[in-house]
Amino acid sequence: MSTYEDRLKALREQLKADRLDGFVVPLTDEHMSEYVGSYAQRLAWLTGFKGSAGSAVVLPEEAAIFVDGRYTLQVRAQVDGANWSYQSVPETSVAEWLKAHAPDGGRIGYDPWLHTKTWVKQAREALAERGAELVAVGHNPIDKIWADKPAPSRARLVVQGDDLAGRSSASKRQELADWLKEQRADAAVLAALDSIAWTFNVRGKDVEHTPVALAFALVDADGTADLFVAGEKIGDDVRQHLGNGVRLHERDAFEPFLKSLSGKTIVVDPERSVAAIFEALEGAGAKVIAKRDPTVLPKAIKNPVEIAGQKSAQARDGAALVRFLHWVSVEAPKGNVDELSAEAKLEEFRQATGQLKDLSFTTISGAGPNGAIVHYRSTPETNRKLELNSIYLVDSGGQYADGTTDVTRTVAIGTPSAEHRDRFTRVLKGHIAVARAVFPEGTRGCQLDSFARQYLWAAGLDYAHGTGHGVGSFLSVHEGPQRISPAGSSQAGGDEPLKAGMILSNEPGYYKTGAYGIRIENLVLVVPREAEGAEKRLLGFETLTFAPIDRNLIETAMLTAEERAWVDDYHARVMEIVAPQLDGEVLEWLAAQCAPL
Repeated sequence: MSTYEDRLKALREQLKADRLDGFVVPLTDEHMSEYVGSYAQRLAWLTGFKGSAGSAVVLPEEAAIFVDGRYTLQVRAQVDGANWSYQSVPETSVAEWLKAHAPDGGRIGYDPWLHTKTWVKQAREALAERGAELVAVGHNPIDKIWADKPAPSRARLVVQGDDLAGRSSASKRQELADWLKEQRADAAVLAALDSIAWTFNVRGKDVEHTPVALAFALVDADGTADLFVAGEKIGDDVRQHLGNGVRLHERDAFEPFLKSLSGKTIVVDPERSVAAIFEALEGAGAKVIAKRDPTVLPKAIKNPVEIAGQKSAQARDGAALVRFLHWVSVEAPKGNVDELSAEAKLEEFRQATGQLKDLSFTTISGAGPNGAIVHYRSTPETNRKLELNSIYLVDSGGQYADGTTDVTRTVAIGTPSAEHRDRFTRVLKGHIAVARAVFPEGTRGCQLDSFARQYLWAAGLDYAHGTGHGVGSFLSVHEGPQRISPAGSSQAGGDEPLKAGMILSNEPGYYKTGAYGIRIENLVLVVPREAEGAEKRLLGFETLTFAPIDRNLIETAMLTAEERAWVDDYHARVMEIVAPQLDGEVLEWLAAQCAPL
């Protein structure tokens, strides 16, 4: 099965053998993760789609792939339109499409370990309108035909010490126990990998770019816990760190354990836990309370140690990025730099810090028209040179033991056009509007999203992604529950009230299909603010990311005095934080880049 067409044909044959008329293939794992281990990359194996969000449906005569606006261009480049129809979310959904396309009376299969209970309910109701049935499979049909499917990672867990975590695992578990008593519950299921990593102060290497380990957990109302993880992944150091309050089990003992909880009251997060968990508990006679994972909010609100670590990581990462931007300014005009060589050079500068654990996601290195693909990933087939009189977008980040970084810069190679400068400056004005925002406590991210878009909207322009996402502490680069995104968008979370201690990205952009892309991204920390005569408690943002914004792309005349002052103040802070780590040519270049407008 060397071609994707062969794989699609093999799946259809397997479905026929399994007496199924269709199958749903999501891009996730048993933990509803955004990024998944190689063993769970079923969608990519079947279709060729390499994005980080999507799903597919295969029927006997047709097949469809579903992505949101971030992947509109990418899916067409990677997935053969002769075999797959492209479906746009949220304009449609898997359930809606099945209602229109499933065979009358058909049996559509799904893996209950890869879908939420809510999704199952919606799909079942949609199919019922067609007289069709949603059928849980005991063995995923893709796994039956994927002969060389990778095994799950065997990497060992590592301890995230209190000096980095800022709190002990025992204190976190006690806080969860107190919450469980308020809910009159016996235990809470933790299925999200970053929730488990945060709660137990451990990290892992089981998912590319996200330092988590494949595990499940239950935390009890007495503060003890059961952790389900492959025994080969636990060393003596981790065993000692976890202590007597954590009972260890093999990962495959999780489902049988759930089935032993008859008569217990268990909290399960319907968004972060798969349908199979609910089915096991309900089938055993446990009482299930559907509530958000109780670690989500405390994990999002960083403690002083985590904030200090994040600032340290950002300063280190900023210096690596400045070295890279200087290198681009020297080498790209010579015509010797392409997307892949630039990507490799940036990782080299981060590795040179001596503290890089991993990238925080696959670098988006987009030259010219490739920069217009929001979640672009350069390959030997798509690799482009950074050409003169074009613009280059690079979105990247690092995982360090003390923090997770995510930063985008757009730079001019040679002389930018008047349109480049106009669009870039509109994006910059939106970025500044978010960075300078002051808002009352209780404000949600969706209320701030239009701050970033207003200058693009005024020219009839927009962008098809959220303005900001939460970021973890040496954890997921995309962390909930907070976001800055339009109300009702497919990127949920924009209705979460922002709280001091949360970290988000500030990343408005603009993308002209077939021409270029622009994005300016810094991470920001929610902090208390004061205003004379204020009648409410106020919040605002402290910028955490420090690297120059390309002055060659700024149309200064379009900026107000306050906006010019913000840029000058920001660049003064870049000099203060990053310059002491540099010398020679790089330092001279940075000083010129950070001179007042």
